[in-house]
Order: sequence, then structure tokens, then C-alpha cells
Amino acid sequence: MHMHDILNRDKTIFGFEFFPPKTDDGWDGLVSRLHTFEALEPSFVSVTYGAGGSTRTKTHDLVCHIAANTSLDPIPHLTCVGHSKQEITTILQSYQEAGIDNILALRGDKQQGGATPQDFAHASELVKEVRAFAGKSFGIGVAGFPEGHPETPNRLVQMDHLKAKVECGVDWICSQLFFNNNAFYDWVDRCDVAGIATPTLAGIMPITSIAGMRRMAELAGGANFPAKLQRRLYRFQDDADAVAKIGATWAAEQCADLLDNNVRGIHFFTMNKSTATEQIYSSLGALSGSKLRNSH
Repeated sequence: MHMHDILNRDKTIFGFEFFPPKTDDGWDGLVSRLHTFEALEPSFVSVTYGAGGSTRTKTHDLVCHIAANTSLDPIPHLTCVGHSKQEITTILQSYQEAGIDNILALRGDKQQGGATPQDFAHASELVKEVRAFAGKSFGIGVAGFPEGHPETPNRLVQMDHLKAKVECGVDWICSQLFFNNNAFYDWVDRCDVAGIATPTLAGIMPITSIAGMRRMAELAGGANFPAKLQRRLYRFQDDADAVAKIGATWAAEQCADLLDNNVRGIHFFTMNKSTATEQIYSSLGALSGSKLRNSH
């Protein structure tokens, strides 16, 4: 379903993000859990794309599996750095043939060394390429960074970059993860000041372990981990179950507040695990996304 139709259908959008497993066991584990995610009835699910297309085939395979074998509506991530225009066209053609309606367009990590295509330097250029694709009018999403992007410490310039992407023809924005809702609300207000009115989804990742929190800090440069949250986690750092429960509870509190403040949608970075997402849905009063997305 095209994102325009999803936005018209659902008062509040709920999305889940998966990554393509690297091993057969990982693949089997995720596939066996897909029915659990189906029961939660999200508006859509997204599938990540490794740096420089390192998971290109696996991303495509997982997206097509989800589309063909589940009721979930998959949206592939697509990064452009290191790809030629012809490669991007080929990928878009494959998704057109698979009946995929939307693309999450990202720049991707810059490649270190080696002779790689340099047709794209910014996500805005990829947005233009997807928008100009002759075969199909894809819904296009992009990333936003409430707490800043490590490569662009100047927040005014960073907002200029987001606006440049939006003006190329964007249907929705998905935020990077954050743990302080006030930072997200302020960012949304700054988007409004900049003239960006594109529907925006809040990115939420429940912390499931102390090690996981440290990995998040590496991957999501700029994300702040509030002292109150850290105190709760470190108080029980030797109790893995307690840490996971605290992480899910914090995320549930974030989601309840976001819904109270009429956020357009919430996108969960699931790390291919359903337990925390189920717990959050339950805490919000339902285990069905259709109930949640139309009741706020």
C-alpha cells in the first residue's frame, strides 16, 4: 500500500524495523517470529540495507518473503553511496516487479577506500532518482535526526539538509532513535519553523541490555541517554531480565507520552525481536495495532 493511503487510513502510524539476518539460523528465527509481528497489525514494516549495499540481496529476499508470505506491508531501505545510477534503477525495477510500493531513501555510510561509483553523494539525490523512476510512483521516506547528526554539528545546516530532501519529493520522515521526548518535540517544532510539514514518525528502540545500549550509542551518534534512564539500568545491571524490563518500560512511557501529544506515528527498531514490542503494545492498552492506530 502506498504511504499516501497508509497515512489516510491510519490516524496513528505504527511501523517495525527488521534487519536481514546473516545466517540461516537467524533467518529461520526471524521468519518464525513474523506471525507474532503480524498479530500486532502494524501499518508497515521496514527492512534495513547494509552499508554500500552489503545486504542488498538479503534485503531484497526478506522484503519479497514478507510481501509474499505474510499480511505485513514491507518497505525496503535503500542507500545510495557506492551505487551507480544504473544499479539503483535495477533495484527499483526489482521492487516494482515484486509489487513493493514504498522506499526509505538513505545516503548510507561513506565508503572507505576502493573504487566505488560516485553517482550519489546525498540522500536528496537518491530521492530525486526514485521520484524520477519511470516504472512506478513509489512512496518515499527519509531519515531525520532529532538530536543531531555526527557529521553535521551545525543544527541550522542540518535542518537545511532535511529540507533539501523534503523538497525533492518526500512522503514521510522517520526519526533516528531518541530517549528524551522533549528533544523530539523541539526538533518537530524546529522543522515547523523551517517550513517542513511532512508527516513524521518517532523512532523508538527499547533497550534490552547494557551492551545493547552501548552499541546503540555507537550506531546512533548524537543520541542522548538520560541520566534517569542510566540510573535505572545500572541499578540492576547484573540482572538481565530486570534491565530488559526497564528498557521496555521506558520505551512504553515514551510511547504513551507521544500518543498523548498526537504524534503522527511511531517506528519501532525491533532488532528482529518481538517481546519488547508486545510488552509496549500491551502497556498501551492493546495487542492490536489496528486498535492503537485508530484510537488516539
